Amino acid sequence: MLKSTNANGVSVYQVSGTNISRSLPDWMARKRKRALKYDVDYQNRVELIQDFEFSEASNKIKVTKDGQYAMATGTYKPQIHVYEFSNLAIKFSRHTDAENVDFAILSDDWTKSIHLQNDRSLEFQVNGGRYYKTRIPKFGRCLRYNDVSCDLYVGASGNEIYRLNLEQGRFMRPFEVENDTGVNSIDINSVHGLIGAGLEDGTVEFWDPRAKQRVIKVVINDGSGSQGEVSCVKFRNDGLNFACGTSNGMTMLYDMRTSLPLLTKDQGYGFDIKKIIWLDNTGTEDNNNLIMTSDKKIAKVWNCHSGKPFAAMEPSVNINDVEYVPKSGMFFMATESISMHTYYIPELGPSPKWCSFLDNITEELEEKPSNTVYSNYRFITKQDVKKLSIEHLVGTKVLKAYMHGYFINTELYDKVNLIANPTAMEYERENEIKKRIEQARESRTRTAGAVTNTKVKVNKDFVGHLEKKFGSDVAENVVNDDRFKEIFEDPAFQIDTDNFDYQQINSSSNKNGTGEVKPLTAAEESDEERLEEEEEEEQEAKESDSESESEKEEEEEIETKNIAKEARAEKIRQRLIKRKKQKKHEEGEKRKFLATLKTVDVNENGKSGQSKTVSFGKQVELQRKKNQKVKESQEKVRIHKAPSGAAEITFSSHRKKHGGHNEEDKQELHGKKKQVYEGRRKASKNTFRGM
Repeated sequence: MLKSTNANGVSVYQVSGTNISRSLPDWMARKRKRALKYDVDYQNRVELIQDFEFSEASNKIKVTKDGQYAMATGTYKPQIHVYEFSNLAIKFSRHTDAENVDFAILSDDWTKSIHLQNDRSLEFQVNGGRYYKTRIPKFGRCLRYNDVSCDLYVGASGNEIYRLNLEQGRFMRPFEVENDTGVNSIDINSVHGLIGAGLEDGTVEFWDPRAKQRVIKVVINDGSGSQGEVSCVKFRNDGLNFACGTSNGMTMLYDMRTSLPLLTKDQGYGFDIKKIIWLDNTGTEDNNNLIMTSDKKIAKVWNCHSGKPFAAMEPSVNINDVEYVPKSGMFFMATESISMHTYYIPELGPSPKWCSFLDNITEELEEKPSNTVYSNYRFITKQDVKKLSIEHLVGTKVLKAYMHGYFINTELYDKVNLIANPTAMEYERENEIKKRIEQARESRTRTAGAVTNTKVKVNKDFVGHLEKKFGSDVAENVVNDDRFKEIFEDPAFQIDTDNFDYQQINSSSNKNGTGEVKPLTAAEESDEERLEEEEEEEQEAKESDSESESEKEEEEEIETKNIAKEARAEKIRQRLIKRKKQKKHEEGEKRKFLATLKTVDVNENGKSGQSKTVSFGKQVELQRKKNQKVKESQEKVRIHKAPSGAAEITFSSHRKKHGGHNEEDKQELHGKKKQVYEGRRKASKNTFRGM
């Protein structure tokens, strides 16, 4: 998958490069490679150039003039890699005696190159290996080759720019700068050959190679308030424009005809500028005036006229060098990680010819663009940084540079803000109290337990009951269900809470489960007693008012008290009147219900007669007599206990008063010679006993 970011509508694809800055032991690396064959993401990766990496880190990378090769230096051990684009693989690898500081490619291809190393040596490399090695008096920092005069210029830690003429094969008289602190960067104008040198004291000196003398010296003031070094200089190919970067993270663009900068751009992190590349003839007319500046954290592409940001490349490891592939949208990046990074920006141009397939797979393998947004961070401007007195944190991981300000962790911001503004916590507390009061006021105006839905026009109490019993989610689903929408919208489905059947099933606050009026609570009884006491106090107050009519102040106080008491008493009276009316209504309904009960008149002999209306008590008495007769008609059980403690149980069946046996008794006695007397005890089941 291709990692991508999208800012200002410009997509930036990370084609290659890892976020691991520490190398692994060989045995662990081999073990991990064996395990990667089961990794789906690793199998679907895009490996643009094979072995595009170093054992620990890469220092510098450059593309040859013919655009067919790339040369890179790295560590550890110090080595040189050459990559061939036509094969998308490494061509060869060489080891050197010392780590590389900077290098220059002399030929159109990779066959001739000069390498400045950190042991004060200059090493000449050809296609067969090391050709020659020489040393300079002081430690070198940068080098540049002038192909017109065959002079090699080397900037070092002293006050001299060493000149080595490759045609004559000897050192020439060096250029002596005014400051002896050192030369950080050198560049040669390709139009008129002017040499620009960025010095450690914050100045830029321009030298004419034909006259062998200094033309002018410019003091660079980046506006940061502190004197910084000039870490990078770069001429534009038009011969007039010039750019320089400082150690404070500022980039200034100059027209060589004026001493004032045309534009000053802050990189945001406060680190020294490592690389400046003018991006000419890239894409549309709007993209022709772009420039790329890089520090160790981020490489930004922006408009050199307006300063408007265009795109950014931000790996998670430190950047050492950036190289642009001409006439394309591809960048190579040497970093403090094992793999070198490759970025592709289609808005700047198409992919190079040797990887034209990249245009076809970018959209297929692209991840969802992830904008640079931090959920747990707070954005602050430069003015806020000064107010909070955290300027010393600029350039660290605590402050993430973004646009015209920084992102800072929310918790850290709260702590810093509390230190800078001790009263901020009280202000926040007052705002929180006001917010909660407003929420409480808003909740009072709503129906308790009701679902906040505009569809509920009727039966709102029923919705509140559902919400209280089953939860707000269930109530919301019931209200929004199309099957029940008429219950909450059509007034014809309004529930009649005064209905007797409804009150029997759903006991309200003023009724118990049987439909009867609940007795007064202790609070209501106290209200009635208080009402009587207030009425007595009213009479006493009226009598006292007649005696003290001359005192106006007392009259006003008593009058206000009387008004309040009357209002309160009237409220209690209305409630009691309402309860009495309700009780009368229920008693009337009960009488109507009992009046509708009709029974059949039963005479003393149990025969039915004419129907008439009887009372409920009479019906209960008749039913009791009927049950008694049924009980007497059932079988009787006699228990006789002897003095010795034995018990005799006799079962007897009741016969009718008119005498004789019924048909079942006759069938039981049929065929027997002796008569069976009622109540006679049978000793056994022996059939011979009755013979």
